[in-house]
Amino acid sequence: MRSETDLFRRAHEKAALSFPRIDLVASVNTERVLDAFIRHRVSDACFAFGTGYAYGERGRDTLDKLWADVFFAEDALVRVQFVSGTHAIACALRAARSDAQGYLSLVGEPYDTVKPAAPYNFVPEAPDGKADRDAVRAAIIRHKPRAVLIQRSCGYRRRKALSVADIAELVGIVKDIDEDIVTVCDNCYGEFCEESEPCAAGVDMTAGSLIKNPGGGLCVAGGYIAGKKYWVDKAAQALTAPGIGRECGGSLGLGRSLYQGLFLAPHVTAQALKTALFAASLMELLGYEVCPRPEEERYEITQAIKFGRRDILLSFVRAVQHASPVDSFAEPQPWNMPGYDDEVVMAAGTFVQGASIELSCDAPMREPYTAYLQGGLTYESGRLAVWRAAVALEGGAL
Repeated sequence: MRSETDLFRRAHEKAALSFPRIDLVASVNTERVLDAFIRHRVSDACFAFGTGYAYGERGRDTLDKLWADVFFAEDALVRVQFVSGTHAIACALRAARSDAQGYLSLVGEPYDTVKPAAPYNFVPEAPDGKADRDAVRAAIIRHKPRAVLIQRSCGYRRRKALSVADIAELVGIVKDIDEDIVTVCDNCYGEFCEESEPCAAGVDMTAGSLIKNPGGGLCVAGGYIAGKKYWVDKAAQALTAPGIGRECGGSLGLGRSLYQGLFLAPHVTAQALKTALFAASLMELLGYEVCPRPEEERYEITQAIKFGRRDILLSFVRAVQHASPVDSFAEPQPWNMPGYDDEVVMAAGTFVQGASIELSCDAPMREPYTAYLQGGLTYESGRLAVWRAAVALEGGAL
């Protein structure tokens, strides 16, 4: 490969130290997914084109059961009618009736697009970027929330993602205080990064997007909610209408991509994790501050890179766009994206618009000017794009 300079090889070798762990997780998750497909007798009849009300659509209903099995849940709701992960999270919060009463975010403020979903209070994270356990206990007692939100990903903050074990500890704190508080987990970017999922940690509902990890790069739209059956049913009514719930909503010919995307998801997520590792290794070698660092455990696919200056940040994001397979000629510009507090610049040369399981890079235009890189359908293409972006950033001197 023309790109294989000494620095490229050093970055790859540093990243590759963690590849065996990633491959093991992908292997375990792939076996769980395959066994679930077999157990639920998936056939080509599940890929039929459902339209209109779609009463009794076999593929849609089987996918719900399959998804619940894979995600350690009692029940699941997987629908192309969710327009984003934020939409799925908002429906979960609405199901918990926190839209009127408000909810408590346990690890800092919620992600920008989730903030308008309902009134909220939040617990600042601890200095190490994790949940402040004592502050969480005090805040629950003080606010008496109907629901709490656990955001697994770092979002637009330079903190470490939460592991399933971290989530289990938070759920334990909440339920010890009040068993009736509904626990909702924003699982975006975290699916298949571990051998387990938040429902195994006891959350009442977990939610995410199908154009992130669990869609395997094939889904063109949709989201999911998985968890306790009572709350998933409530969330279905929040998505459609009371009395209708999950009974309506056709797959619109997307059934095959939903099933095949889920089947590929553990492998594709592993490719994205390897790409993030390469980015962390390379940019750290170049002197940039990264989070997480290459040797640290990873519980989501996002890689934060601190640039400290607006112009350098923009140069990197634009270079990622120029190394993308789609719209490589485009020049990303900061703009007021719906749902965000600041202008956001986004490199997204993806086959599916906004699909962050494909390589993308976005950043709020605010100090300390940190870019958030995620995705990569293949490690080979992901590391090549990151390398080319770094070369452009360094003026071709690498």
